[in-house]
Amino acid sequence: MSIAAIANLTEPSMSAVERLSALAQPSRLNVFRLLVKAGANGLRASDIAGQLGIPANTLSTHLRILTAAGLLSVRVASRERIYAVQFDAMRELVAYLLEDCCQGSPEVCVPLADLLASSTCCGSKE
Repeated sequence: MSIAAIANLTEPSMSAVERLSALAQPSRLNVFRLLVKAGANGLRASDIAGQLGIPANTLSTHLRILTAAGLLSVRVASRERIYAVQFDAMRELVAYLLEDCCQGSPEVCVPLADLLASSTCCGSKE
């Protein structure tokens, strides 16, 4: 992306670019998806490393990038860092991507709305 193109991006666009850039690496995407599954309580960095088989120093870099993009929060409990997804940031990103989706044709977005409402997205509806 050229400097001129970056200068023309709006704040929401820039935020989306930063967040998508952070997710545009396989290990970071796997970390993010694992933390989405973990929910609001998040996971300790050591648990993330163990579950994904990522060395601690490499994971630290990935977590820093995801946190800097606003996709993760971190809290300290005792001597452990616990990371969790910033679900508001995730919703903002999805909303931004779908903002102009339908362009007068709601049938285009119905499958996406169905997916978001389905049990595959947010757990079972029992």
